Amino acid sequence: MQNDTLTAKRFEELSERAAVRHTTEYTDFLNLDEISTLKSSGLDFALFGGYDGAERCIAAFGERPAFPIACVKLEAKSKRFAEKLTHRDYLGTILGTGIERSLTGDIIINGTDAYVFCSEKIADYIIQSVDRVRHTAVVCSIEKELPEFINEKPDITVINISSLRLDALIAAVYKLSRNETAKLIRAEKVFINARLETKESKPLNEGDVISVRGKGKFIFEGIERKTKKDRLVAAVRIYK
Repeated sequence: MQNDTLTAKRFEELSERAAVRHTTEYTDFLNLDEISTLKSSGLDFALFGGYDGAERCIAAFGERPAFPIACVKLEAKSKRFAEKLTHRDYLGTILGTGIERSLTGDIIINGTDAYVFCSEKIADYIIQSVDRVRHTAVVCSIEKELPEFINEKPDITVINISSLRLDALIAAVYKLSRNETAKLIRAEKVFINARLETKESKPLNEGDVISVRGKGKFIFEGIERKTKKDRLVAAVRIYK
């Protein structure tokens, strides 16, 4: 609670500074908890993480020119001998150079390549400092034009649910029991459209983006039909 209060106060200070100086003030990359606090603040702001649908975003207060975000591509020198690297591998390597987490955004992996969204001021440092992730040699470069797949949504997956409740949908998507799902929600690990949600029975609306810390995120696209046993057939897009 104290951290939420301090975060809210920081947002208010940036908003006031932007208004007084007639400038644009930016935060570093915010996590879901911070974005949820910001969305409850009543302040005027814009959010962007480098691409549509980014989870970690920078907030801008005041006038809104281009966000100071760069995308660094980490490409394996030899795709044939490259390891199967995870998000944790890439993030651990970058933070191991001394970079703070708040200066990095999402990391998107595509085969033996990774795209790291970060503050413009550290992009060159990443390029100069990172030449290996685990045992895989990599080449880093600024990606000026994002590949099309980064903005593409996952394919539709169809699932059966008993109701439009939040806990029912999460349980079906991640193959959890309702009890396991309830624990995640009570532990404040579930967000709808980047807002913290603590009600298991929260009804969902078409287009809602549900993020479950430690599991991933998915988009609820709506109900397709009912089964003969009165269960609902829902369409979702699950990010891997």
